[in-house]
Amino acid sequence: MSRPAATHPVLDPTLAPPFPQAVLPVLRNPQLRKNVAHAIDVIQAKRASLVAEKTDWQELRSAASAIRTHALENLGTYLEQFETRCTAAGGTVHWAADAAQARQIILDLLRQEKASEVIKIKTMTSAEIQLNPFLEANGVHAFETDLAEIILQLGEGEPSHIVVPALHVNRSQVREIFARTMGLKDLSDDPKVLTNAARTYLRKKFLTIPTAISGANFLIAETGGVVVVESEGNGRMCLTLPQTMITLAGIEKVLPRFQDLEVMLQLLARSATGERMNPYTSIWTGVTPGDGPQKFHVVLLDNGRSSILARSKHRQTLKCIRCAACMNTCPVYRQTGGHAYGSVYPGPIGAILTPQLMQMHHAQSLPYASSLCGACYEVCPVKINIPEVLLELRAEVIDQERKQPGRALDPMYWGLRIANVLFSRAWIFHTAQWFGRIGLGLFTRKDGWIHSLPSVGGKWTQTRDLRGLPNQTFHSWWASRGPQSNGVELIGGTK
Repeated sequence: MSRPAATHPVLDPTLAPPFPQAVLPVLRNPQLRKNVAHAIDVIQAKRASLVAEKTDWQELRSAASAIRTHALENLGTYLEQFETRCTAAGGTVHWAADAAQARQIILDLLRQEKASEVIKIKTMTSAEIQLNPFLEANGVHAFETDLAEIILQLGEGEPSHIVVPALHVNRSQVREIFARTMGLKDLSDDPKVLTNAARTYLRKKFLTIPTAISGANFLIAETGGVVVVESEGNGRMCLTLPQTMITLAGIEKVLPRFQDLEVMLQLLARSATGERMNPYTSIWTGVTPGDGPQKFHVVLLDNGRSSILARSKHRQTLKCIRCAACMNTCPVYRQTGGHAYGSVYPGPIGAILTPQLMQMHHAQSLPYASSLCGACYEVCPVKINIPEVLLELRAEVIDQERKQPGRALDPMYWGLRIANVLFSRAWIFHTAQWFGRIGLGLFTRKDGWIHSLPSVGGKWTQTRDLRGLPNQTFHSWWASRGPQSNGVELIGGTK
């Protein structure tokens, strides 16, 4: 069977267009939006049912938040403890300051093994550092083994969701991808048939490729262990059959104690896929002679996380356990899908994580990709106050723009400055109302609505109509009532 085509580089915030521009193709793609909405509805319904049966759900959230907060506040101590315990168990720990260093460490390890192929467990962290295209450019073919990742790799697509990367692809589209790339002309779109096709495709890879790469859901400082949770069993195959295992993990993934998993695993499965417990939980510590990989490496990735850790209000971003509950409940994500975010981390968590990982140099439109409704905070199993961080990042975007000489500030900034003047004096406000009524009256149609505005105003009327200003303001109406306006008339006429 032929090797998969090299996947396109993961959407890169340094190259991606601003969110308002990137979202337009998605809004014009009804099939994609239908696929996303259907998948989210299914996940949300399952999650709601299983959360409702947990009478201590809020207590679990509080406990998880406290565990993650404590781990981050003492991150250096627990990372050193993890390194000591992992090394004692036969593993080797590598430290990577950024994406480039992490990629080079992994490539050097693969060259030591003389590996030209590698099998991979689904890992968003490897996508964050652009690992697959880097390995491909250096002669190493990476084969994804997660079903959704296979669909994207063979179809040369991009992930749109943290937990379900191929959320936007329906089964007829999957059938077309598999039939074309696997040479299965008579393949049906029955889910069981498609799954069997993927199993057949992967079986030889599992049995013949001796090197694997994984991510990590959690690192256990107390034992030096690594935890991977999954739903399909492909991860278990990757963790047991190869001779060499390389795990790439963000430094924020560490938990202090093995006992902390009791809380995290209850929350993660319910929040991510609407299950009481994920079907496969793999925990391994170091190397055991004659059992599983005989060479085990952990690459601990910083890549901007330390700078986030140093800021008290922003630090909570690193509490994330990648369940995607915030995405599933977000009204913006539901309408736009994940591609418009231009990052491997879409949705509300991506809107705060990506700009910070990029040190606010790029992806500056993402903090505005939110209605600030707060739904993400309500469902987050570790209580990340995403709206609070979004507001902080928006302020930073404006500050950056103000400090750049010669660069025009965002129209919103000038709008707020003008509003500040208009609301400072009553006579200024009333005068602005009078001029505004005349100006907007030129664009108001007979039905009382404004359907199109020029210049900056066109950004509003591009997607919605605007009601014209009334002939009489509330102030003038109230004043016209005479002396009785000095009191408050209640229902029934009693003052």
